[in-house]
Amino acid sequence: MPAITVHEKLLETAQRYPDNDLLVYPGWLRDRWELPQSNWTYSQAVSIIDGLARRYRAAGYGQGHRVALLQENRPSHFFHWLALNSLGVSMVPINPDYKEDEARYALEHSESVLVVTIPSMLERIASAAKTCGVPVMLADDNTIPQAKSAPPGGPTGEDAEAALLYTSGTTGRPKGCMLSNGHFFGWGEWYEAQGGLISLRPGKERLMQVLPTFHVNAVGNAFMGMIFTGGAQIQLDRFHPRSWWTDAIETRATCFHYLGVIPAMLMNIAPSEHDRAHSLRYGMGGGVYPAHHAAFEARFGVPLLEGWAMTETGGGGLMTDLNEPRNIGECCIGSPDRGGPSLEVRVADDDGNELPRGEPGELLVRAQGANPRRRFFSGYFKDPAATETAWRDGWFHTGDIVRQDTAGKLFFMDRKKNIIRRSGENIAGIEVESAVLSHPDVGQVAVIAVLDEIRGEEVMAIVAPRPGVTPDRALAESIADHCLARLAYYKAPGYVVFRDELPTTSTQKVRMNALGELARNPAAQKDCHDLRERKQAARGPKK
Repeated sequence: MPAITVHEKLLETAQRYPDNDLLVYPGWLRDRWELPQSNWTYSQAVSIIDGLARRYRAAGYGQGHRVALLQENRPSHFFHWLALNSLGVSMVPINPDYKEDEARYALEHSESVLVVTIPSMLERIASAAKTCGVPVMLADDNTIPQAKSAPPGGPTGEDAEAALLYTSGTTGRPKGCMLSNGHFFGWGEWYEAQGGLISLRPGKERLMQVLPTFHVNAVGNAFMGMIFTGGAQIQLDRFHPRSWWTDAIETRATCFHYLGVIPAMLMNIAPSEHDRAHSLRYGMGGGVYPAHHAAFEARFGVPLLEGWAMTETGGGGLMTDLNEPRNIGECCIGSPDRGGPSLEVRVADDDGNELPRGEPGELLVRAQGANPRRRFFSGYFKDPAATETAWRDGWFHTGDIVRQDTAGKLFFMDRKKNIIRRSGENIAGIEVESAVLSHPDVGQVAVIAVLDEIRGEEVMAIVAPRPGVTPDRALAESIADHCLARLAYYKAPGYVVFRDELPTTSTQKVRMNALGELARNPAAQKDCHDLRERKQAARGPKK
């Protein structure tokens, strides 16, 4: 029988490549995390996963349960996920940067029945879990808490939920994307089918991944691509520009995934003998700064393959500009004519009508064939209305603005949604506004995206203080600290600019289109305070 779950696909590949590496960590990270080894082969991983699965089964976990995982990018995250997947249990990965309220929302909304974490994260999640009545265990505990309820059942096999991932939306609270085993297979099918500059070599690729395991790029796109082809995932804790090339050399990486911030920061490092001492064949990602694209490839000898995907669309909607001649520095994301799950696209106006080639419009996508949702997400958990709105008229509405040339290639232009994308993180402006407005000295606020050469976009809060409050640097820092105590660090304002009042409509809604000049040149604005260093310091020390 062919594999139809993520766990079954791992077993299938392990039979072909038992001694190939599945997970790899650089030596310095092994030492920092006190890991027992730097790499795990497919056969070693299967042994660990099978042992965990037996313990989960004995503790009463099964089809339809959800278990939250908060383990950073450690190997235990993958082992526990695959063990749970073998039993029909869905994982709910928790962002380590979440504050208590954010973590509590994810646990409550997802109906998680257990949290599996690590010692360094225990204090961070314990209070939220206690409030929700969810037991917590450490990833290396020998005893798993008994499930408080019987498995609720539900779809099995390809249709079973493999993960519930939270992604930001315009309503302020993250939406829970239900991702089936079939959704994860779409990532692997796409990757396995690519030619051009990707052309994965079975059993030989080693993909360096710095993105977090609560993102679908790490656990879906990269990991499934490697599982489908017998490759290894080289997993870092996060992006470290100063050790990037030495890590690539040490781990024998052959490819990597990136966000626009990665090439930007690597270009800022002084040239060294490591610039071309690596074995990287390509990088795949999105958001590279156009002025950096050609320069990066010339300096480091690695093609950057710009592409497009969403958590909701998975590999069923993934596109990449991977065939020569490429449109370097033009934000080209490829075309729907690619290997893997068959895809249809439409560039449409606000009414969903297809626009002529060359005219910008919203990108609509769907799978070809009888089931337009095949390999896409299963829907937004507890929000069928939002699911159907996204899928109106038989197309998934991405909220991204693109144009399509006469050859069928698509070029990313802008986002229709009120989302700020900072270093790959989607930030709902309304969520940040709510945090700023809870500051006692704030009367009005609007949150917008401003351009940032390194991170793509940064968060700006335009604030009208309450009467009698002095709009000075101390207030700006107080607002930033107020947000940092309530939100993940990346959501907090990087800029705070003061105005006596904000422009509003007749219904007292802020006229966002009247704030455009602030976004174009924030440093030139009167009473604008740059808080990016303060925000970055809240993230913690870098390597």
